[in-house]
Amino acid sequence: REREAQSGRRGGERYGRSASVEMERAQTLVVGAGVVGLAMAAALARRGRDVLVVEKAHAICTGVSSRSSEVLHAGLYYPPGSRKARLCVRGNQLLYVYCASRGVGYARTGKLLVATSEAQLSSSLPALQQRAEANCVQGLRVLSRADARAIEPAIECVGALLSPSSGIVDSHGLALALLGDAEAHGATLALGTEVIGADPWPGGSGEEARGTRIRMRLLRRGQAGELTSSSPLGGNSPEVGVDEEKDSTFVVEAAEVVNCAGLSAVRLGQALGPRPHRSNLTLTETSACAAHTATFAKGSYFALAGGVHAPFSRLVYPLPSQDLAGLGVHATLDLGGRIRFGPDAEWLGERGVPLVHPDDDPHAFDVDARRAESFYAAIRTYWPGLPDGCLVPDYAGIRPKLSRPGEAAADFEFLRETGGRRVWHLLGIESPGLTSCLALAEEVADAVVAASDAS
Repeated sequence: REREAQSGRRGGERYGRSASVEMERAQTLVVGAGVVGLAMAAALARRGRDVLVVEKAHAICTGVSSRSSEVLHAGLYYPPGSRKARLCVRGNQLLYVYCASRGVGYARTGKLLVATSEAQLSSSLPALQQRAEANCVQGLRVLSRADARAIEPAIECVGALLSPSSGIVDSHGLALALLGDAEAHGATLALGTEVIGADPWPGGSGEEARGTRIRMRLLRRGQAGELTSSSPLGGNSPEVGVDEEKDSTFVVEAAEVVNCAGLSAVRLGQALGPRPHRSNLTLTETSACAAHTATFAKGSYFALAGGVHAPFSRLVYPLPSQDLAGLGVHATLDLGGRIRFGPDAEWLGERGVPLVHPDDDPHAFDVDARRAESFYAAIRTYWPGLPDGCLVPDYAGIRPKLSRPGEAAADFEFLRETGGRRVWHLLGIESPGLTSCLALAEEVADAVVAASDAS
């Protein structure tokens, strides 16, 4: 990787300071070091790209992928032909092989989807089975109440669907393995590094813009550094919110950019959209992300208090609601056998409360202990033996959505920036993003390389 200022060092170390803003050059810039971003970096590096991954946190995998159920989904829920369905089924197969080959912890636990009424047994459960089979999910079995209780004695239901290919994975172990693969193929990771803007696009569009390198302005924060701007991507000055004692700005010039920013992907995409490079130019294009509005569904989890033993050895899920804001309050296990329940679905900004972007809200991931009341009711539909007073707040996650309350869940979006520019945005990568990460990275990496070869 070439440098136009030689006072700094590579590989996530602090960049040196100089009289002018430093310049880095990379073939491919990946924004975000969650599981999807790291899978993307590894896939691109294996294809011979010179990859720089930037992550605004001071550690990898601290966002969406670190606050999930860590479930390997089979592909049961999603509309046949959708990206979610196709990439989840393919990703499930790839991840089991990958985890076994890299020593990443996982367990093929299986999942029971329970019908708790005759109406669900006669309608909802067969419909789910039909959808799953249309998605090519293998090995599904319909169980009677007696069959279900034979393998999970604590469960209560009138029937169930067994999905043997569902399981769990150590998401942090997976992230470390993906980072190792990326670095083994020459990728570089810069932590504590946030995209704060981009130089305006060159004038014109189409052939005039194709092949143009993109200059991204970044802020590297010291461990104690903080941004004072509530929306750094919205400002025009790269110096907004910079602590001169701890932070430094620099520029990365890249041939292509892949936006894997999770909760911030829509906001980043809109901020990086086409803009005129001189004041007398008229902007006729809009960002590929302009039509999308980011929405967020928060999900809280509760665990069992000490002394209460896990009632199940498999994942146990209710049948899903129509809008798939979440999959219902389900029982999941971790690799240590600890059980937790959740997530519920709380749309941020609902009931007249103004939406604060999760990145700007220090309390976004707090768990409200009062939500336990609804958890007791939901869990007891399939585990009536849940003791009173045994649920304790555990953690919360936030799902980046592209749909609104009451709407059908949106599919994953994979958009290329307008005007032939080699900038790609991955939007709405919620569940099953963890399961789909390798398949998604394959597909996007192939598209990035093909676009480069064609330019």
